[in-house]
Amino acid sequence: MLAWTVDAPAPIASGPLRRTARDVPSPGPGELLVRVLACGVCRTDLHVAEGDLPVHLPGVTPGHEIVGEVVEAGPGALRGPGDRVGVAWLRGTCGACRFCRRGAENLCPSSVYTGWDAHGGYAEFALAVDAFAYDLPAGLDDVRAAPLLCAGIIGYRALRRAALPPGGRLGVWGFGGSAHLAVQIAVAEGADVHVFTRSPAARELARELGASWAGDSFDANPAPLDAAITFAPAGGLVPAALERLDRGGTLAIAGIHLSDVPPLDYQRHLFQEREVRSVTANTRADGEEFLRLAARLDVAVTTRPYPLDEADRALADLAADNFTGAAVLVP
Repeated sequence: MLAWTVDAPAPIASGPLRRTARDVPSPGPGELLVRVLACGVCRTDLHVAEGDLPVHLPGVTPGHEIVGEVVEAGPGALRGPGDRVGVAWLRGTCGACRFCRRGAENLCPSSVYTGWDAHGGYAEFALAVDAFAYDLPAGLDDVRAAPLLCAGIIGYRALRRAALPPGGRLGVWGFGGSAHLAVQIAVAEGADVHVFTRSPAARELARELGASWAGDSFDANPAPLDAAITFAPAGGLVPAALERLDRGGTLAIAGIHLSDVPPLDYQRHLFQEREVRSVTANTRADGEEFLRLAARLDVAVTTRPYPLDEADRALADLAADNFTGAAVLVP
């Protein structure tokens, strides 16, 4: 099968993704072999390719927003050939530690991840763990469903971590795959959304999706924010977001990697009970809840399809912010 691998992480301009041919794998106990129908391109894939994240599996195939059709099931798997499934970032946990037992499996110290600890969806076939795969709503086509499996789920968890009060004012920094989905959920729930992004095209898309205001990343906001989310992996945005929060506001930082945060001034950025929260992966419950909500609200997914054999170009375009919404590889 065709697969892309990261043999030596390096800046994306140097071409760290390598196209290769690999044997189609066989599913083990509890695993599914899926034919990849679509795979979203996520900024985490860029972090894997460029080495922002440490190497967990040498020569890994990235990709963790997989829509696939089961072609073979291993012993003990409940799904079978012909089933359509979604395969996301969280691939497995121990199920026994104190975090798993209290419903915080995203914090499991033994957690493993698709496209980082195991080969992902930048390929024609991929293995998935049946217990961590998702049933997909029938009304979602393959390309539209793919970004929901990470961009959507993580955006949803970030929105909940931001503790936005009913009818409150939400600020969002960065407007890529995650943000354009989370904003639609917030608007549907009655929030007043303000978007901060350097991209004029992204600002226009934000307004089309219901944001009441959109400006540059460091523009003055029209009114104090009740909650904020930073999606861009830029630590320099953290003080800007905190400074624009109202008393008691919460900032959620969504992302597995963040550049250094500049020094914070206690009075300007943190006093009056402002809070900062990180977002770490997701639980299966997050994914199931979000997918049901996205289908019910008919969330609009802005996609940019690429053929699988242009995965390197798709990731380079993501790094250069050459499109709005989410890129999707289609074998």
